Amino acid sequence: MKPTRLALAIATAAMVSQPVLATNGDHLIGLGAQSRAMGGTGAAAFFGSENALTNPALIGKMQGTEFTIGGTVFMPRVKAETDVASQTGPVSQTSDANLSVIPEVSLATRINDNWVFGLGIFGTAGMGVDYRDNANQFDGTGLFNGYSNLQLMKFAPTLAYNDTNWGIGFAPVIQYGALDINYKQFVPDGNNGGELFNIGNGMSMAYGLGFNLGGYFDVTPELTLGLAYQSAIDMKYKDQISTAATGFGLSFSDNLEQPSEIKVGAAYTMGSMMYTADYKRIGWGAAKGYKDFNWEDQNVFAVGAKYTANNYWLGVGYNYGKEPIKKKSGSDYASQAINLLNNHFFPAVVESHFTFGGGYSFTDNLAVDMALTYAAQKTKKVDTSAVTATFNNSNQTPPTSHKVTHSQLGYTLALRMNF
Repeated sequence: MKPTRLALAIATAAMVSQPVLATNGDHLIGLGAQSRAMGGTGAAAFFGSENALTNPALIGKMQGTEFTIGGTVFMPRVKAETDVASQTGPVSQTSDANLSVIPEVSLATRINDNWVFGLGIFGTAGMGVDYRDNANQFDGTGLFNGYSNLQLMKFAPTLAYNDTNWGIGFAPVIQYGALDINYKQFVPDGNNGGELFNIGNGMSMAYGLGFNLGGYFDVTPELTLGLAYQSAIDMKYKDQISTAATGFGLSFSDNLEQPSEIKVGAAYTMGSMMYTADYKRIGWGAAKGYKDFNWEDQNVFAVGAKYTANNYWLGVGYNYGKEPIKKKSGSDYASQAINLLNNHFFPAVVESHFTFGGGYSFTDNLAVDMALTYAAQKTKKVDTSAVTATFNNSNQTPPTSHKVTHSQLGYTLALRMNF
């Protein structure tokens, strides 16, 4: 039945799309407080042990041993408004998934004159859309009452080799993912009534393998160029995506692939100032799961500036990546349903990010780093007239639409210890 299929389609979006907590699609704009303070740059800039997952070659610049532990408190604000289908609209709700905590731990230690060992353990993604706070969600007063939760963490032991003015690094990556989806399915009884069922298989966990590879070259003592590649990592969440898709009349696998990423960057130091610039391309368009929902490759540009004094530093940055979700242009039901489910359950629409941060060294061995990231509010509206017409079994129906508004705020705090 059609209402059931739409509910399942939207649930599928929550699964096949990824987290609301990320900024470049489902990727955090940077890993580590220093990177996030400087617009997410780090392909060529040396930030210590936190480079383990940005460009593994750069930990080759490490002297001695550094250990960093910290995390990011991430607060997305997502609001959906629609008069689609049976909504006696317009109705709206702000997602209750407005707080996530993302951990990070990194280590780098010099083995000898040419080799450095590193380790990075980072939460890199996580989904949080929660529209469960609506009663009678399928009688025209709610917004599908769906809940989804996806968490991703990477574990990357790293080995870097450095010479006088260049270095290379390699890191095998183990990725852990956990996915949980619950939503409501309304089954009418033909007598203006029906029964509401809760659909969900509990949490599914998965592991995937990949690698990071990077290199840097010091053109001069002041100018460093960097290049890094992150492989795609395929994940399979048992009975999650496939279960949701079945009721929609579709056949999807349970695979959800984290896309490949290639980065190039430059870092220039002039006295107390360092200037950074990065470009990266994220391969959403070829990734399993994402490509089925019309995602396309994303170009991301980032710049940063850092002032360093005797015992403190200050940094600012800007990051821009055009949203990777391409709106399907068709006026048919299937195209509009995909636009709707992307917009409602995974509004990865933010594009411009402004960053600021700083750090203070209490001693030669102990420092604290902080960063603030803000993703400017972005609104996206999609046409749902064909979906409404299908629901109402009519070829003529008043135009309907779905609008989402999304902004983000994040605070990162890290404690850095050198030995």
